[in-house]
Order: sequence, then C-alpha cells, then structure tokens
Amino acid sequence: MNKKNTLVFSTALLIVILDQFTKFLVNQNFQLNQSIPLIKNILHITYITNTGSAFGLFKGLNWFFVLFSIIVIIIIFYYLKKAVKNNEKLTQFAVGLLLGGTIGNLIDRIAYGAVIDFIDFRIWPVFNIADSAVTISIVLLVVLLWKE
Repeated sequence: MNKKNTLVFSTALLIVILDQFTKFLVNQNFQLNQSIPLIKNILHITYITNTGSAFGLFKGLNWFFVLFSIIVIIIIFYYLKKAVKNNEKLTQFAVGLLLGGTIGNLIDRIAYGAVIDFIDFRIWPVFNIADSAVTISIVLLVVLLWKE
C-alpha cells in the first residue's frame, strides 16, 4: 500500500467496520420491519431490506447493483493515484468514504441479497452508515472538483 493511500484505506476500513457492525446489531436484535423510536416521530431504528438503489428505487435489481458496485470499486482503485495527488487530505477522505460505503453495501448485497437499512428519520427514506458515507463523499467530491 502506498503511504499516500493510508487515509483512503483507513477511512474505508472504518466505514466498513461501523456499517457492518451496526447492521449486525440490527439484524440480530430486530425482526424485519420492526421499528423502535429513539426520539418519537423524529428518529427511529427501523429494520428493512432494500434490493434497489437509494430511496428504494429500482427494487429487485440487486445483481445489477452488485455489478455496479464492483465497477465503482475498480474505478476507485484505477484512479486512486490521481485521487490522492499532492497529498490532498480532504480528497483522500472523500474517496475513502466512497470506497467504504460501496464495500459496506456490496457485502450486504452478496451476503443477504439486499442491503440492510435501519436509520429512519421518518421524513426521509430509511438508510444506513454506508449510504451516509457514499452521500457525504459524493457531495465532498463535487465541491472539491468544482473548486478545481
């Protein structure tokens, strides 16, 4: 591993561990579709699975998203040298978030045939740590590329 990639891979590893650990806890302690309020009508833990993409779009296309995730991971590794040029920490962090989030949901798709989602703000579709990491990374990368 190139020393410049340390932040990318450590961020990705942290996201995968947090994502898989939280999904494991939900999977072991909740029944499918069970919901428990943490803050009533604001934040619930709701155990659902999703065979589609973000917001539950394109349901039933799990294997398409498995393939898509693998392609994204390959592209990240292919462009990793460019992504970490000049030791830009924020870009490395964003790429690490994207890599970790993609791997986290890919593990679910392969292991369970669907992604485990559980963070439920009631006004937004249910999501997970990996989804959050991917979303934050895309916003960061767009802002960083816009600035160039």
